[in-house]
Amino acid sequence: MKRTSNINPHIFRGYDIRGVVPEDINEDVAYTIGRAFGTRLFHIERTKCVVGHDNRLSSEKLHQALITGLMESGVEVYDIGLCTTPMYYYASIYFQIDCGIMITASHNPKEENGFKIAFSDYQNAKGKEITDFYQEVIKGDFIEQKGTLVKKNIKTEYIKALTEGLKFGPKKVKAIFDPGNGTTAILLKDIIKQLPIDSVIINGESDGNFPNHHPDPSVESNLTTLKKVVLEQKADVGIAFDGDGDRVGIIAEDGSFIPTDYYMIIIIRNIIAKVAKKEFLYDVKCSKSLEDEIIKLGGVPYCYRTGNSYTKAKVKELDLPFGGELSGHVYFRDRFYGFDSGIYAGLRLLEILSQEDKSVLEHLKGIEHYESTPEIKYPSSDTKKAEVVANIITYCKEQKYNINDIDGVRVTFADGWALVRMSNTGPNITARFEAKTKERLEEIKNKFETLIKKYNDMEGGVR
Repeated sequence: MKRTSNINPHIFRGYDIRGVVPEDINEDVAYTIGRAFGTRLFHIERTKCVVGHDNRLSSEKLHQALITGLMESGVEVYDIGLCTTPMYYYASIYFQIDCGIMITASHNPKEENGFKIAFSDYQNAKGKEITDFYQEVIKGDFIEQKGTLVKKNIKTEYIKALTEGLKFGPKKVKAIFDPGNGTTAILLKDIIKQLPIDSVIINGESDGNFPNHHPDPSVESNLTTLKKVVLEQKADVGIAFDGDGDRVGIIAEDGSFIPTDYYMIIIIRNIIAKVAKKEFLYDVKCSKSLEDEIIKLGGVPYCYRTGNSYTKAKVKELDLPFGGELSGHVYFRDRFYGFDSGIYAGLRLLEILSQEDKSVLEHLKGIEHYESTPEIKYPSSDTKKAEVVANIITYCKEQKYNINDIDGVRVTFADGWALVRMSNTGPNITARFEAKTKERLEEIKNKFETLIKKYNDMEGGVR
């Protein structure tokens, strides 16, 4: 391992550091990031940090290289080893160490890996914090001190934190779990055996090759087997998790996919009478059904930018009882710690299902329905995507559309909306569209797809 300044700047993204192994991220890069992170901690008068890694095939070697770099910059490293990202968050709280690094590429393909970093306040770095850190990494002006390594195992404590506040009702729920061979597989059996539920686990072996499907439960096509097993087993619900365990995906009793914004409606309906503050955050990708329901229940909707580093921090800043985003990150602060745990999100739904003799779909009766697309990705290079979105924002302003530009641009019409934004986790432009009718949905979608193609193909800068 050696210091390197030959690091692709595009792996330093909006919410984390993420790239392909070994082309973008290798042991030298991990070591150098460790040296830079340790140096930053020294300058902000911190001496300890928590480090963990997911089950990707490249994670263990990156983990060792990162720790070596941290220790050579004088850090006392609390190493919790193989863990989910929520488990890492909990360890930081448990040990009262508000900074650390989690090695993971979340839901990205198996060839990728990355680092979620926190300098202070238990919050993941984001935006300018990450781009500034890149400059520190490549500058290479690192302190030389001798650190220490403390190995910790918090599995027992974390499982207790997930389960101790739950209150299951008289109905014994039958649930099918799909960890997608991701890191939640190291915890799931031990958690389930403590709960009064009837359960089946599929794809339950920890395997960083993700041999059965891509580990992103927000994409319906990844949950085909889960749907099949829910129907075969006549289960009440199917619950899936992503590669590092901070996202949740839900399948209803009839095998239908329940997007996270609809899941959030079930949760808000359940807790709104029990919480003092009745304001709930959701990201710009979420359906208007969620906004309508919050208002109908007497609550206050708060639409915010996408990205769990942003949404989680904003939920904490505003002291909200609950919030989330379409990708499957949700944050409970009514009787949990406020970080995103796919397992905890699933357990809260099971708790609700156990307390009433109502199915998932029955819990969704009476909501305002809109026709909508899933999140759509349009390939665009990391150097091009910001320019494309900037051009579309300019166009929308020229047309005097009603826009929200907190994250790309969300254009609201009388009968629908369009969202176009640049992805912060890959070389894509992402979009979602919604309308009152299928015909209007296609009209809105076609209009903005034409704009995306036009500006993506255009030579030159922002017009």
